[in-house]
Amino acid sequence: MISPTARLVLSVMSVLFASNGMAQTPEADLEARNAAIIRRHHDAINAGDVPGAAALYADTVLNNGNVVTRSRLIAIMQDNARTFPDWNMRIDRLIARGDDVVALMTVSGTHRGVSERPVNGGVYLGVAPTGKHFSVLHTHWFRVKDGLIVEHRATRDDLGMSRQLGLLPPAPPRPPN
Repeated sequence: MISPTARLVLSVMSVLFASNGMAQTPEADLEARNAAIIRRHHDAINAGDVPGAAALYADTVLNNGNVVTRSRLIAIMQDNARTFPDWNMRIDRLIARGDDVVALMTVSGTHRGVSERPVNGGVYLGVAPTGKHFSVLHTHWFRVKDGLIVEHRATRDDLGMSRQLGLLPPAPPRPPN
């Protein structure tokens, strides 16, 4: 048997849910939409859908401090997909605040092609495939406006990636704590 007080509480909660009285704030809605755009971007990259990933960028983007067009971004993503056909960007943590979305990711892939563009620090340009696999951390910071990515900055572990691919000597052993 439900008490009259419990019945009143359930009624009020039902009205609130039905009227959307517990809806998110406009800022939280914006942040959720922006986070979803970045998740869709990475889902497209992981599926090898370069056009789908590129469609989420504005026509002109500030990329690591350089103004680039969407067509240049497509060329970069296509080169990366040829060089590392199993490239995967797993989002470990995602934080959205206003127009900014920051993603901490584990990025992995296997070096199976020859890069024709100076991407990923330019280290792999013209380098014969090693066939080796890598897994490193990346942090990517995006700014989203009107549903499109307008700015992107990244901090990547290119040194660790190059070591894992056998292009640099392994890291020296760590001293004990």
